[in-house]
Amino acid sequence: MSHNPIRPWRNIDRRKSRQIMVGNVPVGGDAPISVQTMTNTDTSDVRATLDQILRAADVGADIVRVSTPDEASTRALKEICRESPVPIVADIHFHYRRAIEAAEAGAACLRINPGNIGDAARVREVIKAARDHGCSIRIGVNAGSLERHLLEKYGEPCPDAMVESGLDHIRILQDNDFHEFKISVKASDVFLAAAAYQQLAEATDAPIHLGITEAGGLMAGTVKSAIGLGNLLWMGIGDTIRVSLSADPVEEVKVGFEILKSLGLRTRGVQIISCPSCARQGFDVIKTVEILEKRLEHIKTPMSLSIIGCVVNGPGEALMTDIGFTGGGAGSGMVYLAGKQDHKMTNDQMVDHIVELVEKRAAELEAAQAAAAE
Repeated sequence: MSHNPIRPWRNIDRRKSRQIMVGNVPVGGDAPISVQTMTNTDTSDVRATLDQILRAADVGADIVRVSTPDEASTRALKEICRESPVPIVADIHFHYRRAIEAAEAGAACLRINPGNIGDAARVREVIKAARDHGCSIRIGVNAGSLERHLLEKYGEPCPDAMVESGLDHIRILQDNDFHEFKISVKASDVFLAAAAYQQLAEATDAPIHLGITEAGGLMAGTVKSAIGLGNLLWMGIGDTIRVSLSADPVEEVKVGFEILKSLGLRTRGVQIISCPSCARQGFDVIKTVEILEKRLEHIKTPMSLSIIGCVVNGPGEALMTDIGFTGGGAGSGMVYLAGKQDHKMTNDQMVDHIVELVEKRAAELEAAQAAAAE
């Protein structure tokens, strides 16, 4: 986020980190915070996996992770990587050969736990494959699978144990002169994850992948992730994020973007500011917003839209948005453009009219961007 001298309370000072590349996506440094998800298809089913990747990319996923537990998966990965519109991270557990095969297949990044790969010779083979094929590596520490010696040392998963695990794994890569890595220290406990990430942020300059693992279903997991990731991002910690939900991966991407949008860290599509509705409303706010969210999903250009049921807060909110509609009386309301009253519109025509206004404004912004680029 750029510094705002007028509203300094909105400023977020991001932690300084090294920048690495995950395919063509920069992670860390001054790069935008990237949004990730993970497929839940059988990776050997190329078409099903690609379909899920394409749907995730369409709603804004910058990077997609794919599980590669067996040879059939790494064989399929070659076509998946070739046809994917976004970089693919291969999720590796235990077998070092799968990591080598994934690198050869075109994966942009390998998600591994170096301590689980095997002896030093096997680790060197994986690192060589990553280096030879331009792969980065994500060190993935998880509170649910900490090394036995750390559990014996600390008694239970705790921030010190998780960070020690992460730093041990960093040392393995650095001892082999490999520095294209990022790291995560995930836990399903929000307090544990937040404390571990804060400690990790002070201990390394590596890019950090944020996540609250096994967060739960769509509603509970969204709330949990918003609290955990939101607080860390507000503190300036985090270079790439994944919201882990027991839901369609597309929903993970949507939630991830909403978290970033709420903090002003990323903008994509229409941000709708709407009231919860009450007896003062001049139209059905809840139904209107639900319809508009669906009808405006195709808009990728960042802009803001206020939908407020009455004139108590409506005009004030409209001052701060690109387009606004405030409920009035007699079956109509006021349309605001660039914060100013522009014209009235009947409630029964407002949805179609607002969609037209948003599409027109998006086209204008895109044309202006194109002209500036030329």
